[in-house]
Amino acid sequence: MTFRPSRPTAPLALALGASLFVACAHTAPAPKIPEAPTPVHLRLLAINDFHGNLGPPEGSSGEIRTGDERVKAGGAAWLASHLEQLRASAPGATLMVSSGDLLGASPLVSGLFHDEPTVEAMNLMGLALNAVGNHEFDEGAAELLRLQTGGCHPKDGCVGKERFEGARFQFLAANVVDARGATLFAPYAVREFDGVKVAFIGMTLQGTPEIVDSAGIQGLRFLDEADTVNALVPGLREQGVKAIVVLVHEGGIQQPGGTYDGCEGLTGPLVDIVRRMDAEVDVVLSAHTHQAYNCELFGKRVTSAASYGRLITRMDLTLDRASGDVVKTDAHNVIVTREGPGVEAVRALVEHYDALSAPLRDRVLGRLTAPLRKPDANVWPSGESSLGNMISDAQLEATRGAGAQVSFMNAGGIRAELDAGDVTYGEAVTVQPFGNALVTFTLSGAQLHELLESQWRGGATHILQPSRGFTYTWRESAPEGQKVDPASLRLDGAPVRPETLYRVTVSSFLAGGGDGFRVFALGTHRQGGPLDVEAMDSYLKAHSPLAPPATDRITRVK
Repeated sequence: MTFRPSRPTAPLALALGASLFVACAHTAPAPKIPEAPTPVHLRLLAINDFHGNLGPPEGSSGEIRTGDERVKAGGAAWLASHLEQLRASAPGATLMVSSGDLLGASPLVSGLFHDEPTVEAMNLMGLALNAVGNHEFDEGAAELLRLQTGGCHPKDGCVGKERFEGARFQFLAANVVDARGATLFAPYAVREFDGVKVAFIGMTLQGTPEIVDSAGIQGLRFLDEADTVNALVPGLREQGVKAIVVLVHEGGIQQPGGTYDGCEGLTGPLVDIVRRMDAEVDVVLSAHTHQAYNCELFGKRVTSAASYGRLITRMDLTLDRASGDVVKTDAHNVIVTREGPGVEAVRALVEHYDALSAPLRDRVLGRLTAPLRKPDANVWPSGESSLGNMISDAQLEATRGAGAQVSFMNAGGIRAELDAGDVTYGEAVTVQPFGNALVTFTLSGAQLHELLESQWRGGATHILQPSRGFTYTWRESAPEGQKVDPASLRLDGAPVRPETLYRVTVSSFLAGGGDGFRVFALGTHRQGGPLDVEAMDSYLKAHSPLAPPATDRITRVK
């Protein structure tokens, strides 16, 4: 007989099943839900258009407007201390970057030494990347390469030091290429932060050939900014880069009423460049216009930190560790106030070069009875200014021997203002820091009219500052190309005739068609003259004490 165990009754079976379930619950833990990877935080500290302003810039160039107040701002020692504070408060890694014109058009303390002092100061501050601006080419591409790699100046040697080590930071210029298509500097740099890659593309102003001496950039081409960025994006994707920051030396302008940390109706070439950039671009740190703004444009964060080290853009990026992309941006323009002594090492460096330049810097050229101011449409709606008129008068007087009858100064070449009292050589160089020679040549009356019409291009206005005796009227409501009535042109009270030839003086920069004034390049029978600063020196000596010239040479009508 075969024995078979009996089946448990239903209640017993249920009890046994429940016991087994409880036992399993105690011996097999429930599966854990994977935690989301923590984000990566990166703080960018950005400047632009520093222009070698190691000492605190003066006048309105050394202030930031906050509502109805003006705050004194800038100076390398204070810039360094604010950078230290912003690094210390960062939630993650930090990187200091510049969007160009770090060098060039510099005050005497830097410009006298070919901007080596600014390179050394930025080395101390920990600058990592600088997109090459148009003014980096002021002394030519070869000189810019020397500033990157080091070595004494081929003509002046090493002044105030045994050797010049060069920039520890990297120059970037993706759209500056030679005849073979090779870039002058690296197009971009890829940096990794806690496992996440971020690309920084450096971009030079495409219009650089129009505003620098062509001799220094022979053989180089400057390509479209947006097209260049877009062509680089696929290659960056292949490298696993999803976060892209563009350092571009081009900018925009806010509408009146905009604040240093706002974005009031931004206009200018930058807007179209950003619009055309690939959607993979997350951040655009811009420059060139010396404006301050903080915008969201076409899905990208777009900023600019004014000029001369008066602001730092604090850009906080939140990066997704899994995708590598930027998921959040938070940006603010921070005023570089002059609180405390600043960073000792940077202050000592500036004082060293300041002492070396002092004998030349402090030489008094003459005296002013009242301040001379830069062009300001709110003060002189016509476009001229007391300082611009004085500079043109000085250049005309300095080249009378070459037959000069009229001189023109470009407003963009006037970099600072002059206060009443003694004017020193250092102040004169700060106003005109380019060291341009004067050139006198011949243009017809018709060409002079064409020149004046070219002051309005693409919606932008570039009023030339004329010398004493040259007058004309322009109409605000007229279309471009028809704003100046030819019959309004006068030279010493006589009508300017289309067929008559006139001798014209401008800087060597303008003489080559710089600032977009191509008519100047057509001038014939050219004769070189003194440097622009020498012309101001002689003029102030001859006319001191000098009263501001009248601003009645240009008339603007509705």
